[in-house]
Amino acid sequence: DVQLQASGGGLVQVGGSLRLSCAASGFTADDYVIGWFRQAPGTEREGIACISSSTGSTYYADSVKGRFTISGDNVKDTVYLQMNSLKPEDTAVYYCAASPEEYSDSVQWRGRYPDTYEYSGQGTQVTVSS
Repeated sequence: DVQLQASGGGLVQVGGSLRLSCAASGFTADDYVIGWFRQAPGTEREGIACISSSTGSTYYADSVKGRFTISGDNVKDTVYLQMNSLKPEDTAVYYCAASPEEYSDSVQWRGRYPDTYEYSGQGTQVTVSS
């Protein structure tokens, strides 16, 4: 079974930085897309970033573009989300998720629509205080 474990959340002041990690295991397909989505109380899931294990191509939501960076150490092992210039509206539970990379546009599709990921793990809370 695919296992995904997010960590690295915490309390940070406005303008600060955090790096989230996603430890992944159990992949059986050759290539995957792995991404991050977040959910604040009373809101829908928001897909914010995604990366391809085969090409390294990425997707970012407009709300985080230029502030967040997704990367990986052997993407199928560990994926990171570096979050800079944090804002109060970034406060949410952050989850990592994954799916086999079945299509050329999987990064864009899964990244934008996080409900389409096949696997997801427990989240990590990020709180940005003003």
